Amino acid sequence: MERATDQAAGNLEGARPVLGRDDPLQKVVRMAEVYGCARLGVMGGTFDPVHVGHLACAEMARDACGLDEVQFMVAPRPWMKGGRDIVDVEARIDMCRLAVEGNPAFSVSTLEAGREGKTYTSDTLRELRAMLPDEVQLFFIIGADTLSTLPGWHEQEQLARLATFVCVARPGREDSAALLAAARAKGFDVEWVDAPLLDISSSDVRRRVREGDTVRYLVPDAVRDYIERHGIYGGGERG
Repeated sequence: MERATDQAAGNLEGARPVLGRDDPLQKVVRMAEVYGCARLGVMGGTFDPVHVGHLACAEMARDACGLDEVQFMVAPRPWMKGGRDIVDVEARIDMCRLAVEGNPAFSVSTLEAGREGKTYTSDTLRELRAMLPDEVQLFFIIGADTLSTLPGWHEQEQLARLATFVCVARPGREDSAALLAAARAKGFDVEWVDAPLLDISSSDVRRRVREGDTVRYLVPDAVRDYIERHGIYGGGERG
């Protein structure tokens, strides 16, 4: 792909920030240094809570695009979520960490966690680009419904230069060509990945917990246990 050249142009002037020894970005930095290239996938969201559909989407993107690492970027307050109450970001980070345990290609980023005000993807990708060597390619993972809104995102022109966008969608969507054409007309580099996706939403998980219904197999067991242990979403599973 030609995206690596565009991404390099997005790097900020001066030396890169020094990453901590335990920073999950160290993995792709080392790979870039050893092999001359690395591919980092970023999957942003509120993850309120993270569920198996998120994990499946990330894995399909990782496999299809040869990503070396996928980071779950937990947003404290995405601008598109409006006024809805969202569980504390620390709890959502904890749940994501529990969810990705056992998959060496998955990690959780706290880059956005301390950010005040609205959270924009362009800010996050700009920060990542400044932290990483030019040999690391950035891929931002989204779904087809999100792709339809992409041309209207904050700082759209800069956003299009910062990463390749990976759209993971069910096979056979009749509007796939139109969605791709609209995004590419705005300068976005988009990879389309057909994948068997699970019809699960965080809002449905929250509703089920609130009403005392089971969420077993909708979220990882460790996340389910965390929700029950901390009384999140105002309910308790029956039976």
